[in-house]
Amino acid sequence: MSPQANGSLPGFREALVVWLRVAALSFGGPAGQIAVMHRIIVEEKRWLDEARFLHALNFCMLLPGPEAQQLATYIGWVLHRVKGGLAAGLLFILPGVIVMMALSWVYVLYGNVGPVAGLFFGLKAAVLALVFEAMLRIGRRALRTRWHYAIAAAAFVAIAVAHAPFPLIVLAAGAIGWLSMPRELRDSGDPAPLADLSPRRFIAPAVFALLWLLPFLFLPPHGVFHDIALFFSKLAVVTFGGAYAVLAWVGQAAVGHYHWLTPAEMLDGLGLAETTPGPLIMVMQFVGFLAAYRHPGALDPLLAGTLGGLLATWVTFVPCFLWIFAGAPYVERLRQNRALSAALAGITAAVVGVILNLGLWFAIHFVRPETGIDWRAAILSAVALIAALRFRVGMIPLIAGSMAAGLALQAI
Repeated sequence: MSPQANGSLPGFREALVVWLRVAALSFGGPAGQIAVMHRIIVEEKRWLDEARFLHALNFCMLLPGPEAQQLATYIGWVLHRVKGGLAAGLLFILPGVIVMMALSWVYVLYGNVGPVAGLFFGLKAAVLALVFEAMLRIGRRALRTRWHYAIAAAAFVAIAVAHAPFPLIVLAAGAIGWLSMPRELRDSGDPAPLADLSPRRFIAPAVFALLWLLPFLFLPPHGVFHDIALFFSKLAVVTFGGAYAVLAWVGQAAVGHYHWLTPAEMLDGLGLAETTPGPLIMVMQFVGFLAAYRHPGALDPLLAGTLGGLLATWVTFVPCFLWIFAGAPYVERLRQNRALSAALAGITAAVVGVILNLGLWFAIHFVRPETGIDWRAAILSAVALIAALRFRVGMIPLIAGSMAAGLALQAI
């Protein structure tokens, strides 16, 4: 099947202009970003037809990492192979990298100033509502059987009570999802794709594997920069379920183990990521920035923070290109493999329990800080939850209204 719905391959320069446009409009989280790509690529430009677009989206949903960014990378690969994938993927994240870095500077320099603190106070309430809204949205899609409900409940207990590592939860949920299939169905799926041993097929994946490992060749074996590179590299492998699911592990490690930032600061970072273009997982840049800013060593704190944020971004997104360029030739067979689909359904069910834990963890630290219950935080969070869940207020109006309310409460 030809990838072009109208039978014509766009020129590379024409595609660059379109990817810049997609990047400039990539607000609203993955659902909004995917909708923008669909409207421009399928409906307006007709470079892909509906079936091929959904096929590409299904493939990207199988991969760890931000599905919207990987979808852009994959479509770029379909149109212009490796250079197209690079252009689309890099342009998709570039505005977010720049904006998030600027906001990180503003946060550490002016975050405690009265009006700015009020804006961030309201932002926390909006993010809390968005986390619970994401849990319900994913739950409606993922919890289809009693097995899925059981996996979600077990994942919640594992991470909230037993403090099990997120990668272990992902592996266990995938195994349970695979085993929950009837054996005759499990064994009837398509076989694994035959390996293509053409040397050219391995060039791009090998290059990006080396780029992923590059920081470890130059960083000292100890210290905050090594910790950032190692921690976010692990995240890049297990980020199934999107940024909300991964933040539960970030909360365990970055807050509880490394002490890079506080739960309230994590809420602020997620709120900043919600309001910037690009993938929501760009919040990892904010975490890396604060980690190095707080532990600069011999460097200036702002310089250390900038390098830490860029390092976190590097090891988060370089693997995304590796997954796409390594897996794109095998998409058809991967998509049709029933055993793999069952395992991923188990992982998605576990993500619901993980996000529930994340929402409760954020709520406890926001509404009940060390000084006792903050009734302003409790009331504002309740209003934001009602607005998001009952009245279906959109993300941008919810954030804007909550920040305005936070600013007003700060003045009281």
